[in-house]
Amino acid sequence: MTMEPESENGEKIWKKFMRKHWKAVGSFVVGGILAFICAILVYLWFVEKAQVTGLVPMTLDLWTMGHLVTFILHVIFWEVLFIGVPLALVAVAVWGLWWKKFPDDEKEGYRREHLFSGTRSRGTNGGGGISFLVFIAFIIKVYLDGNWNLPFATWTFDYLVYSCIKAFIWVLIICGIPLALGGIWWLRHEMKKNP
Repeated sequence: MTMEPESENGEKIWKKFMRKHWKAVGSFVVGGILAFICAILVYLWFVEKAQVTGLVPMTLDLWTMGHLVTFILHVIFWEVLFIGVPLALVAVAVWGLWWKKFPDDEKEGYRREHLFSGTRSRGTNGGGGISFLVFIAFIIKVYLDGNWNLPFATWTFDYLVYSCIKAFIWVLIICGIPLALGGIWWLRHEMKKNP
């Protein structure tokens, strides 16, 4: 009989967890799939209502930046209201009740092995933030140019491309200057510390 090391690696702890709680994990997966399907149905419902109520034009060539932003904000609102809030409440309640049933030593083992939090890492994936900032800058540029309520069909390709490039440059300047100043400050601080 061989003794296993006290600290299991991440793969072993997941296998142990899945073997012991496969029914609950399966239920969470099914719940996630149902929530995804419901989110699509809410989206399709809203698309139909947005056209019927006149929130957005029926044909895309008549859409303006105002229509696009209004549509996105309304979609987010309805998705959060009908899917996000109920899903979060149910998930927290189910997880809390399920987690309470675990024995204390099992809970401690999962915490010690970082089952749900993963290993501690300083790296993050922050690539989506720049795209969002460029989109916001693009929206502001279209508004400042006076093209907010002009249909997209009236825009030229040059206007679209140059507006995207200018929005990207704005974001680089707005984010780059503070980052450069912070980097210079940090570099000076480190150089003073290590002669």
